Formats: sequence, C-alpha cells, structure tokens
Amino acid sequence: MASSKKLISREEWEKRLSNVKIRKEDMNKLVMNFLVTEGYVEAAEIFRMESGTHPDIDLATITDRMAVKKAVQCGNVEDAIEKINDLNPEILDTNPQLFFQLQQQRLIELIRNGKVEEALEFAQEELAPRGEENQSFLEELERTISLLAFEDTSNCPVGELLDISQRLKTASEVNAAVLTSQSHEKDPKLPSLLKMLIWAQNQLDKKAAYPCINDLSNAKLEDPTF
Repeated sequence: MASSKKLISREEWEKRLSNVKIRKEDMNKLVMNFLVTEGYVEAAEIFRMESGTHPDIDLATITDRMAVKKAVQCGNVEDAIEKINDLNPEILDTNPQLFFQLQQQRLIELIRNGKVEEALEFAQEELAPRGEENQSFLEELERTISLLAFEDTSNCPVGELLDISQRLKTASEVNAAVLTSQSHEKDPKLPSLLKMLIWAQNQLDKKAAYPCINDLSNAKLEDPTF
C-alpha cells in the first residue's frame, strides 16, 4: 500500500528552516535561563562576559541556593533549613508542604543513621502535630515511621524513602521554592522547548515524511525512512 504521507525533501525542508528567523539574543537568553535555573554559576558568569547576556537575578544568589540544595542532597537537613531561613524566612513560613517535606527528610536521616529513640521523639514532637492538621502529612509520617519496623529495609514496602532519589526529590522541591521566591521560573525553559519539539515532530510524522531530529544531543537532521 502506497504511503499517503507528503514527502518533503531535505533541500525543501532546510529552505523552510532557513526562513525561520530566531534572534541570537533570544537563544542566549535561553542558555542563560538554563544555567541560572540549574545553578551553574561559574558557567553563567563566563557566558555573561562572553555573550553580554545579563541574568535576571543576582548570580551571587545562585551560590546560596546551590548550598541549600547540596545540604539536602547530603542529608544535612537542619543546615539546609537554616540556610533557607537566612535567604528568606518567608519561604518556609508560607509553604507548609515544603517545610513538612524537609522535616520528613530529617526524620528519614535519623532513621538511616540508626537513631531510633531520637527519630521517635522528633516524629512525636515535630511531625505528629502537623499530621493532625493535614491528612496527607499524617499518611506520609506513618509511611516514614514504618521504616522502623524492618531490620532489613531492602524488604520494606517503603524502602525507597531511604534511597538517594528521595533526597534528590526533596532538594529539587527546595530549589524550585527558592527560585519562586526570587521571582524566577522554577524550571528551565530549554527542556520544555525540546519536549515541544518532540511533540511537534510526532504530530507531523502522521502527515509527512521529512528530515527530522532523532538525536537531540547533536540536533542533526536525518532523512526519513520508509
């Protein structure tokens, strides 16, 4: 059965692409947005000097934000909370969900380090009162406390709470909250644009055969296959 798709040659496709005008200034802003959001302060500073692109926040604040993120990733939750409050006390005052997540992570770290009595005391004094006010908090507290019922947490149904991925998840939430407090997007724009590119190509694939980008790492056009 012959294909009903429209065939677009490489020459025609490249001609169409060349007619799309994108300002270098806009591309530079996308790169700077990515560097700032992801916390690459040194790269952002070099890029600022080389391209003349100015970030929309003070680059010095990136260092402080990354220090908070690193503290959570390393399990130093108390230090992270202190650093957050030094940056802006309103971040945790106005975000009970985030504060609970940090306190939950602190409880997880106590359990990880075998400090059972301290963990139980901390849960009772700091987390239980919040659980009484919020059902979802209570459920998370119960999940976390259940870790204590297993000597071998590898067989625990909620053992993933002790995975490094849990720290990374909490650190990501903290990073997003700090960015929001600085009136900056919590997610970089570049990955969203790449997702949009993939979606657009998937839609176009239904109607036409054309040179497309299959490998985003090199962005090379590849001729269609039949």
